[in-house]
Amino acid sequence: MNMQAIMQQAQKMQRDITKKKEELNAKEFVGNSELVEVKFTGDKKLISVTIKQDNLSSDDKEILEDMFTIAVNNAMQKIDEETEKILGAYGNQLGGLF
Repeated sequence: MNMQAIMQQAQKMQRDITKKKEELNAKEFVGNSELVEVKFTGDKKLISVTIKQDNLSSDDKEILEDMFTIAVNNAMQKIDEETEKILGAYGNQLGGLF
């Protein structure tokens, strides 16, 4: 393969990666726990937090904080899994870049 062909292939791969990242960033991911729902974009920006319980006592604050953490971690895990699914093949070709 000549150098020009390699450069063209690299440019095509870069365009493909950019397109896939844009698609991923446009997706919404919802993380859930028992009392909280959070929504993020694929670039890990929090869109919304919904508390599913209308009446909470002050004793429930610690539990709510734990549920919030679970929901956020759940959404982040989904983003990471989707990223690996979509961009993982490119990362393997580029020595684990992704």
